[in-house]
Amino acid sequence: MTSKAIDLIYWKDMERTGMVLTGLVVGLLSLFQLSIITVVSTVSLAFMCFTISVRIYYYFLYILGWGDGEHPFKSYLGRDVSFSGEQADLFMQKAIVLTLSAAESLKRLIFVGNLFESLKLLFLMYLVTYLGDLCNGLTLIIIFVIAVFSLPLFYKQHQEEVDGFFAKLQAHVDNTKDFLRRLVQGGGPPPDTTPGGAKPKAQ
Repeated sequence: MTSKAIDLIYWKDMERTGMVLTGLVVGLLSLFQLSIITVVSTVSLAFMCFTISVRIYYYFLYILGWGDGEHPFKSYLGRDVSFSGEQADLFMQKAIVLTLSAAESLKRLIFVGNLFESLKLLFLMYLVTYLGDLCNGLTLIIIFVIAVFSLPLFYKQHQEEVDGFFAKLQAHVDNTKDFLRRLVQGGGPPPDTTPGGAKPKAQ
């Protein structure tokens, strides 16, 4: 399942990826005008009409002697989508661990376990308020879907340039974080970490 999703994201089968991306974007765009119940029911109705029509078509071909009578969706019906007991327990354990970890991190941020981290969250929430004025959640979901189907392929084709850009960006971020930490701690020059650097004189 994971390999098929990766193939879709990296456009290994351009026709299938194009159909999936188009369907997702059109479905999300339709939510601007219609309710999610209407969209889901309409899409389900159209899909059921398609599958039933194909099934009846193959059945008539078999009656007329022009087909072998094989079910057109046999490959899909034969797929195993269930989980074994061990797999279900593993997924449940991972979900519980992730949930507890997220709750612990959120608790430390909200109740200021680390002042610097809580200030970063405060600044992020401040920026999100402006983002909420510019667009709604549905717009962000559409942007996310398009990014999922475009950014991984772009990164694969321009990996060296992207890595270089993010390395420079990370260096600037680290310098800014170091400056803010020293500012919170009362200022002063950064410590000299070079070998043989100057040592403070004894008083």
